[in-house]
Amino acid sequence: MIRFGIGTDRHRLAGGNKLILGGVEVPALKGAVGYSDADTLTHAVIDALLGAAGLGDIGHHFPDSDPKWKGANSIEMLKKTVETLRLSGYLPVNVDASVHLENPKLGRYKQEMAGVLAEALGLPRHMVNVKAKSGETVGTVGRGEAVEAFAIAQVASIT
Repeated sequence: MIRFGIGTDRHRLAGGNKLILGGVEVPALKGAVGYSDADTLTHAVIDALLGAAGLGDIGHHFPDSDPKWKGANSIEMLKKTVETLRLSGYLPVNVDASVHLENPKLGRYKQEMAGVLAEALGLPRHMVNVKAKSGETVGTVGRGEAVEAFAIAQVASIT
């Protein structure tokens, strides 16, 4: 059986924070604010995978009420998610994601992000795609106040 899930995430941007997307630290004047490392892209991928398997969402598995996840590396959270999928009888098949950020431009980082995500997912690199979009000066993304990510994931039943 093949299943699909959609994931989204948004984080506020602020000076003095790191900007980590898809496990890659991107040089930026502002970074994402969050309980873990605020890796918006990876969080959207985690939600897409969990949704595809019918296993809830990132807040259920990695609650911000648990001190264990304070400052956590989101790629490690993704690896834990893949293990949760396997224990539930699913394997990731592919992921397509889009990051929306006004500045900095992400074109030169997309391939690296996709590679880091693919490795964490245990997938060949060509099964993970990352796109980048600006906010075209519209909304919280366009004003440089937030970063958003959207992902769709496909999982296959192994049982």
